[in-house]
Amino acid sequence: MNRRILAVGLLLTLPLVGVLVAGLGRDMTVRSPLVGRPAPVFSLRPVGGGAPMGTAELRGQPAVVNFWATWCVPCYQEHGVLTRAARALEGRVRFVGVVYEDSEENVQGFLREQGSSYPSLLDQDGRTAIAFGLFGVPETFFLDAGGTVVSKFVGPLDDARLAAELQKAGLAR
Repeated sequence: MNRRILAVGLLLTLPLVGVLVAGLGRDMTVRSPLVGRPAPVFSLRPVGGGAPMGTAELRGQPAVVNFWATWCVPCYQEHGVLTRAARALEGRVRFVGVVYEDSEENVQGFLREQGSSYPSLLDQDGRTAIAFGLFGVPETFFLDAGGTVVSKFVGPLDDARLAAELQKAGLAR
């Protein structure tokens, strides 16, 4: 192999790797244009049927809105965290999942396997994801009791990160 090509390749690659490594473990709270504004209005059908649920039903209590999908490995990782927190904070913070680009059949299978303690809503046409400015899954929005977005987190939540985000957003004490 030509040493010159190897040297040029390393000179181009190493700085990029350095930037990526420097970003590991950093705060993934994202500055969203929605922060400080009312959450986008939505009304979606729950997995398994029932009356539509959305922004109107979330008012009056702080809420955690988590966008997820069954094909998303980090979503599997954070599901137990969200389920435990929803049980622990029942009556104080409302949790809702919004299913992104997935089938109801897949979601029902996932929830049968993994369990759940909060409703999951089907965003079948993706309009709710677009309204929230979703980049991918998982993404989680924290709303105050008035329906204002107070924080957005990108990536999987673990117990410590969820507790920190809830506290930072003033949603749990």
